[in-house]
Amino acid sequence: MISFILWLILFVLCWPLAVLAIVLYPVFWILLLPFRLLGIAVDGVLELIKAIVFLPARLIKKI
Repeated sequence: MISFILWLILFVLCWPLAVLAIVLYPVFWILLLPFRLLGIAVDGVLELIKAIVFLPARLIKKI
């Protein structure tokens, strides 16, 4: 919601820049998508390593 209000303020102050921003936003979103997917994959691998490292402690704790 706050980003929309900021965009409206930008639109009132400088409408060509606001129109350029609204047109280029999907392009930047698509360009950054592989980095988001890579971040999700790295986070998953790190969580797996964490689970493997802490598994013996969790097993001992249950005994």
